[in-house]
Amino acid sequence: MKKISFFVVLTSVLLLAACSMDKYPEDKLAPETYFSSEQELRLYTNYFYKLMPTGTEMYEEEGDHFVAPVPSRDVQGTRLIPETDSKWNWEVLRKINFYLSYSSNCDDEDARAHYDGVARFFRAYFYFSKVRNYGDVPWYSQVVNSDDKELLAKPRDSRQLVVDSIIADLDFAIENLPETHTPYEVNKWTALALKSRVCLFEGTFRKYHAGKTFNPNNLPWEDLLATSAEAAEILMNESGYTIYSDGEQPYRDLFASLNANPKEFIWARCYSADLNIKNNANAWSVARTTGFTKRHVNMYLNVDGTRFTDIQGYDTLGYVEECKNRDPRMAQTIHTPGYIQYGETKTYPVDLKQSSTGYKYIKYVMEKKYNTWDASLVCLPIFRMGEVLLNFAEAKAELGTLTQADLDKSINVLRDRVGMPHLDMATANANPCAYMEKCYPNVSQSANKGVIMEIRRERLIETPLEGLHYWDIMRWREGKAFTQPYLGIYFPGPGKYDMTGSGKASINLMEEGQTGGGGIGITKLYLGSDVILTNGTLGNMWAFSTLNFQFDENKDYLYPIPTNERVLTNGALTQNPGWNDGLTFAN
Repeated sequence: MKKISFFVVLTSVLLLAACSMDKYPEDKLAPETYFSSEQELRLYTNYFYKLMPTGTEMYEEEGDHFVAPVPSRDVQGTRLIPETDSKWNWEVLRKINFYLSYSSNCDDEDARAHYDGVARFFRAYFYFSKVRNYGDVPWYSQVVNSDDKELLAKPRDSRQLVVDSIIADLDFAIENLPETHTPYEVNKWTALALKSRVCLFEGTFRKYHAGKTFNPNNLPWEDLLATSAEAAEILMNESGYTIYSDGEQPYRDLFASLNANPKEFIWARCYSADLNIKNNANAWSVARTTGFTKRHVNMYLNVDGTRFTDIQGYDTLGYVEECKNRDPRMAQTIHTPGYIQYGETKTYPVDLKQSSTGYKYIKYVMEKKYNTWDASLVCLPIFRMGEVLLNFAEAKAELGTLTQADLDKSINVLRDRVGMPHLDMATANANPCAYMEKCYPNVSQSANKGVIMEIRRERLIETPLEGLHYWDIMRWREGKAFTQPYLGIYFPGPGKYDMTGSGKASINLMEEGQTGGGGIGITKLYLGSDVILTNGTLGNMWAFSTLNFQFDENKDYLYPIPTNERVLTNGALTQNPGWNDGLTFAN
């Protein structure tokens, strides 16, 4: 299905659905007037696509690897308990359960199985978000009306029950959704990809939080990781999706297209100029002070497969030197010397006034005509085969069942895309990376520690700005990573610097009060205002130098429950650990 036709259809059915809801309120819809044909099932279930992640959840991703212009309270560790919160919205779930309570009135069994599969996929998708955000939540498989006092005041169900229910919904979807590749609509493979993601998240969350505040009862995790690997392997063996590797810059090209790549994208969000549905992927890069961190840049291997952080003095290398001979994905993700924007013919230096670290992203950035605000039409991945391969390798590594053959059909396939040497399991385990362990010290202290660290490195390099890394930090129990300084390019002091690799200076770092220092092709930047360095006139660029980041290990892995919801249930809905909202309730 072509991109534009899908959005025309989707927009139309949503408008029609809105009209239908005005005429027949949900609690008054009669079976004889609705849910009687395949068209009506499709019409209604298209509403559920509003759960799809937005572009801002991709290119505005935050974490220890990437900084936004203003850090959110999530990474600052300064979240407050709200009265209400959009994350707690249950509107779509009610519509899903409403649909499921009526769909049996359609006589077309094949159509009903298909769209019941769509509904149950989205119920699983909805609840996965709730579990990540809040942990234990009430499970509802029926419609809750405004007068259902008992259901409205329902306490939390156990995390075990909710996750098991998510998996049951996904198994139904896998069994009943079509196998046809439909990159803008959910299918069997989308459900398998979500199952792999859910089980990897929950399995590793339980493992790394075992005996701690958020898993005090040591919920089992091994079967979840085995299920994650199994779902991923079915996709790898049966789906027909592969890793896109065409052209000279396959990784960069994969994320710079108007359409979902049919080889690798399992489910994607596309945009339309005709319908004025656009995003800000270009603008967020070129016109906002975003940037990857030095911590992240250090993780890219050298092109020969050796570790950059094993080089003596790696942390004080200049920008041009540190970008030489690295994993090609670095120059296909980050503005490095020699970068040429699509549609242009010459390189230009990174704009340090528009990046607090100097490492601007180019992933998702297309031609200059898309640079203005709300102009980009780049297609954004929700699930792709690259993540599936990573899920497979990580799940098996954490289980202790990983083999070299497993790496060769997962991690090393990703490395083949860009011509990087293969990951060798025995070598990685014999000599674990000290830098990676310093970044994520809570990694499992097992015989597989070295290869787990390398798989995490691969995940960080392969999937930045895809809405995954914040949740990786949560499940790995590495929230303290947010408290580290957010550093960027290193400068040894004031002076002129080549930022393009041409051998000619393109910027002049000057102390406040200095005059002159300009010239053709040279941009003057003042230390302390245009560029903030860790030691005043030398050091690394330093984002958020005046902010004090914190992270409470006994609180910040979950969001607080909004107080209005607690009041509505008269306290049956308990607050999450560590969050004190001051509410008390009579027994």
